[in-house]
Amino acid sequence: MDCCDTPAPAAARPDDLRLAIVGPPNCGKTALFNALTGSRQHVGNYSGVTVERKAGLAKLPSGASIGVIDLPGTHSLRARSPDEVVTRDVVLGRHHNERVPDLLLVVADASAPRSGLRLAMELAATGLPMVLVMNMIDIARHRGIEIDTNALSETLGVPVVTANSVRKGGLDALHAELDAILARGVPEPGPNLWSPPDAADLRLSHRAADRLIARAVTEPELPDTLTNRVDRVLLHPVFGLVFLLVLLFVMFQAVFTWAAPLMDLIDAGFGVVGGFVAAHVPEGIVQSFLLDAVIAGVGGVLVFLPQILILFLFILLLEDLGYMARAAFLMDKIMGGAGLHGRAFIPLLSSFACAVPGIMAARVIDNRRDRLTTILVAPLMTCSARIPVYTLIISAFIPARHVLGVLSLQGLVMFGLYAAGIVSALGVSAAAKFMFWRREPSPPFMLDLPDYKLPRPRSVAIGLATRAKAFLKRAGTTIFAMTVLIWLLATFPFAPAGATEPPILYSFAAMIGHLLEPILTPIGFNWQIAVALVPGMAAREIAVSGLATVYAVGGDSTSALGAILAANWSLATALSLLVWYIFAPQCISTLAVIRREAGGARWMWLTFGYMFVLAWMGSFLTYHLAVLLGAG
Repeated sequence: MDCCDTPAPAAARPDDLRLAIVGPPNCGKTALFNALTGSRQHVGNYSGVTVERKAGLAKLPSGASIGVIDLPGTHSLRARSPDEVVTRDVVLGRHHNERVPDLLLVVADASAPRSGLRLAMELAATGLPMVLVMNMIDIARHRGIEIDTNALSETLGVPVVTANSVRKGGLDALHAELDAILARGVPEPGPNLWSPPDAADLRLSHRAADRLIARAVTEPELPDTLTNRVDRVLLHPVFGLVFLLVLLFVMFQAVFTWAAPLMDLIDAGFGVVGGFVAAHVPEGIVQSFLLDAVIAGVGGVLVFLPQILILFLFILLLEDLGYMARAAFLMDKIMGGAGLHGRAFIPLLSSFACAVPGIMAARVIDNRRDRLTTILVAPLMTCSARIPVYTLIISAFIPARHVLGVLSLQGLVMFGLYAAGIVSALGVSAAAKFMFWRREPSPPFMLDLPDYKLPRPRSVAIGLATRAKAFLKRAGTTIFAMTVLIWLLATFPFAPAGATEPPILYSFAAMIGHLLEPILTPIGFNWQIAVALVPGMAAREIAVSGLATVYAVGGDSTSALGAILAANWSLATALSLLVWYIFAPQCISTLAVIRREAGGARWMWLTFGYMFVLAWMGSFLTYHLAVLLGAG
């Protein structure tokens, strides 16, 4: 590209230049950003919104540096979701505190270029200088696809390069082009002729992209790729659903059974530490703090780390394989009948790990109605914070035997709890559709299916390490702080002189528990459970620490807590508490992110209200039915 006679001032100072990477989802845009910036990047949020902002510094072969931002994926600047709104506003200079990029790096998937080329033609109307990157060129060539970059460049009027962002040397052509642009000076932006496209404009742009592909892209007549062959089975309306259900069943079984050896090892380790403290620290307030607050509290939660990591491992592998989009496609018809969009499957599956990122992932849903419905039901998915509570109660009250000689009975109960969350989410979404949005037609479901790719072990390992670090950080901060608070409430004030009852009955914890007891007694809960539920609003798993502290388990293992609960609770109470945790809004962080993502406090209070009513009613019915059946 030619520049004006006088070089742009920014060309003399490349460090001041800002390059924005734009592209549709699944085009390898983020991988390209990582390859350009390496470790010279940071992640935050755009001011005023919770959309993730990735920025970094790219070092070019010439030694020059250029600032790079990775904008959220989008199919068009018409902006139908919060992520797309950020991309549009940054590109058009509408986002506060974000200046217009000096250069756009538009990324298209070379093996499926239609959406990327259509976006590039739309971005050209903004007048901003740009470079088109045909990414994943190795996959395209492997399929026999040939791309005439000269024809693309001539038609679009911009430089076009090929790239492979995951191979060494895959960015050589891009680096050379960026150095050449810096050497001659980045052109000044042209006039902005962009206007929001309507449905007719989009159809015309798709036809234009098809004409461009016909001119510049040569494809084999009958492509028979591994992805297509696998999809014939995994996207089959019957076999595909069967595979998905089996996969989910294996995932939930694995959460309970595969983690058992590591959990036993961690449990035994904390038991040894507790025994050492009991033997070497004199009885008194210090020993009580170490045993009841630190070891029994924090240790009682850390023991469940293997289960949480196994759940994250499945999710990371499914994402890297490219199966998540297929699962969303398969579930669209089922979820559509309940008022949910097919794209909701990915946020809801992410909510099995944690509802907070699951709710934030709902931004990929264009329609506001579908996005709000997904946000409202995401907390019903069984997040990893519920696993410690479920595991404790199941281990204490459900026999450790096998069904049909293979399946774990405890694992089946765990799967049933997950299934109950899924069914309740579908029921609530159907009710929301009937009450709020029954007159609004659902938009058609359109989704790009990425190629299958083998997961990269390093990427999966980094993802697991990040999740483990976040859990350990929470165990060392929020969970520890709440455990200490519970210990203080359960310890003070001391029992009066000559008291014959257990000291905890005179504590603040007992006072709080007895205050809440009238609300919870009808569902089978005692005051000790009430004490554990209150700080559990900070994090659901704190309930385990709370119970360990209230029942004064001390430095004993988590299995000892299970034995104490089995001796003090009826089966009806245990089942009631399990049902409570399926529905109860026991997470302040989730409620806060609902308020942000839904755009108002009323949706947060609506979520809190309906979940509390479902939890109380479900526990009430479960408890009294169990009592009638002799489990009371």
